[in-house]
Amino acid sequence: MSTYPSSSSAPSTPSSRFDVSLPHRAVFSVPDGAGVGIECRSGSVWVTLDRDTRDIVLAPGERFEGTEHRRMLVSALQSSCITVTDAQPAAMPLPTPARQRSPWRLLSHGLSPA
Repeated sequence: MSTYPSSSSAPSTPSSRFDVSLPHRAVFSVPDGAGVGIECRSGSVWVTLDRDTRDIVLAPGERFEGTEHRRMLVSALQSSCITVTDAQPAAMPLPTPARQRSPWRLLSHGLSPA
């Protein structure tokens, strides 16, 4: 059975959506969080973004969507399940000279467990 209902009004760009189970203290890493949504399905997670001073804690049913090209880390404060969506890919910023580019920068929207 398909998890996505078919519809004639579906967007022309495909979106990816998947669930991730995180044990207590596990970390899920998203190299480029622009346009990536994180929804807490169960448990509690802490979302951090590089060079961002906010503390973003999500409880079940709460969602956060990244808007800038920054690494996003999702830390499980307890055993948790999250849904990760990449519904609206954002445009990449103009390339910077190699001497100014961060050495950890990965391809946009590459998702991987930490």
